[in-house]
Amino acid sequence: MYRKKFLAVVLLGALGVSACGANDQKASGDAKPEKGGTLRILSESRSINFDPAKSQNLAITQLALVHRRLTGWQNAVGQPAKVVPDLADTGKTTDGGRTWTFTLQDGLKFSDGTPITSADVKWGVERSFAPAFGGGLGYHKDLLGGGDYKGPFEGKELDSIKTPDEKTIVFTLTRPYGDWPWIASTPAFAPVPKGKGAEADYAEHAIASGPYQIASYQKGVEVKLSRNPHWEAAKDQVRTGLPDEVVIQLGQEASVVSQRLAADSGDDKFAFGASFVSPAQLAQLQGNAAAKSRLVTSKSGAVAYLGLNTQKAPLNNVKVRQAFQYAVNKAAYQVASAGSAALAGDTASTLITQGIEGREQFDLYPTKPEGDPEKAKQLLAEAGFPNGLDNLTLVLNKSNNLTDKSEAIQAALARANIKVTIRSLETDAYETETNLAENPAYDLTLASWQPDFPSANSNIQPLFASSEIGRGGYNLSRYSNAEVDKLIGEAQSTVDPVEAGRKWAAIDKRILQDSPVVPLIYTRNSFLHGSKVGNFFIADFPAYPNYLQLGLTK
Repeated sequence: MYRKKFLAVVLLGALGVSACGANDQKASGDAKPEKGGTLRILSESRSINFDPAKSQNLAITQLALVHRRLTGWQNAVGQPAKVVPDLADTGKTTDGGRTWTFTLQDGLKFSDGTPITSADVKWGVERSFAPAFGGGLGYHKDLLGGGDYKGPFEGKELDSIKTPDEKTIVFTLTRPYGDWPWIASTPAFAPVPKGKGAEADYAEHAIASGPYQIASYQKGVEVKLSRNPHWEAAKDQVRTGLPDEVVIQLGQEASVVSQRLAADSGDDKFAFGASFVSPAQLAQLQGNAAAKSRLVTSKSGAVAYLGLNTQKAPLNNVKVRQAFQYAVNKAAYQVASAGSAALAGDTASTLITQGIEGREQFDLYPTKPEGDPEKAKQLLAEAGFPNGLDNLTLVLNKSNNLTDKSEAIQAALARANIKVTIRSLETDAYETETNLAENPAYDLTLASWQPDFPSANSNIQPLFASSEIGRGGYNLSRYSNAEVDKLIGEAQSTVDPVEAGRKWAAIDKRILQDSPVVPLIYTRNSFLHGSKVGNFFIADFPAYPNYLQLGLTK
């Protein structure tokens, strides 16, 4: 929820999926990966941030090859993701979720051979508060009562984190929070040796706790990871650490990556693409049976949605907003996204994404995928707009390549006598407009959201809590409902995951009664890998391959 808004919506620009063998894990081949070899990752990015304070990396991707966290994720096809021990256990609370105690395993060491202690974890978390090391996920900051805290480099500590001994770390939160074990899997909870990490380029030579250490870092060229000699597989249930070396090639053009992996020659047999395969690239793969067998597609993914500015007339009228649920043509949106409904992902009717434990499937506005413009007109007439709506503005982030999708929305709304003008803005201008505390000019916007951790909390709170309106938040619909805010607080305070899941599902329905957004589709992601990359799978959550389980086959 603390990421730049560009990152929250960027997923819409890369909806690469394949209906053929979607999430068919046999695509990885049946050969069992073995220890050894060099795994290659082909990345569009020109840099990789291995500074845990600055990282927004999911717990199963490249950062976790170098840095462990207090907790980790266990994910598999057909199963909800689970929080599991990593450096420590999964935490214990005796006061209903306000105080959490974690105990580290015995004998853990950094790549330089020094012991990993609770003080190093505390230092890592505190370091994330320093302005110079901002930009990472910050779910923990308000909960730890950081306030004006500016990090540990001036000799100040956070009183909310105690380390009574080298193995024990205790967090006292500002309020009960049942998902704290998930928060402890975010990057800031990776250990940094106490007193280290003050330099701006720490990301390029960060001290490792995972199976790999940074051997070399060439900006825009590549990063080489070699084995951490002090990592022990027996003490890590999250990572297999099979390859001897991992090479991340930077600045790779996505279409070229697809061509290389489809050709499957030389070192590319031992590689995979870190970016989604685009619809155009998927079309090129249809005649290549061998390449298609190495294409793995997620079952689901981020929820793409149309945000309605609930604080601006006439969208401050709930019946007007409900009309949009019927006016939108989700089938046309699917085609605009990836060429067909099968390729784009299922139409969406809930806010909680698929693959999240406790999610309930429902549809408060049942209709055909093509929508029901007559029903929309009826609701608009009941709301006092018998002639429809004029002069609405749909703003887009130009960087996300949303032209076709926005035009599909525009055409569908026109059938219901809702006339919309599209404004495509550069990233800075888009963020400026949507971040205004009061009276932004836009009526509608297109966005997408992939939770940062496997809990409905991460679906709901960032997008619909009133505290997330403007000022860098992600509540693009500017939805403010005191009842919902209270329900969110109650669900966040619930420690039992089953009970919490029921509460989040009820909140999902309550929010959609107010129709602040129109869920469009649950996007799919496709990834291509070389023939020697084994155990390449995409679990139900998240819609990305688990880098930590990969190995190479003979």
